Amino acid sequence: MKKKIIFEYKNKKINLEVENCNFLKKFTGLMFCLREKAKALLFDFKKPVKVRIHSFFVFFPFVAVWLDDENKVIELKLVKSFKPSICPNKSFCKLIEIPVNKKYKEIIELLVED
Repeated sequence: MKKKIIFEYKNKKINLEVENCNFLKKFTGLMFCLREKAKALLFDFKKPVKVRIHSFFVFFPFVAVWLDDENKVIELKLVKSFKPSICPNKSFCKLIEIPVNKKYKEIIELLVED
């Protein structure tokens, strides 16, 4: 199911269309997706959690954005393929995985500045 999410990062408002993950998609995420067909995914948890993610079988980089219950950014990381464990420093309520592809090029450039 598609959904819009709005959050701020470094005083920039990001308005992003995401696919809300169902129970099964929460386990697979971006694994085995084709880079250019991959969609931004929203993992929405009912209460604050501190779970680890990995990028095994994700054959392209993606940006992980961890949010609190008010959609404030807790942490953001550029994740490369085949990393065994990625975890933010604090608990979070939402996680967005944004694939680095042509569709999200402008958003990625706003989030990942050199």
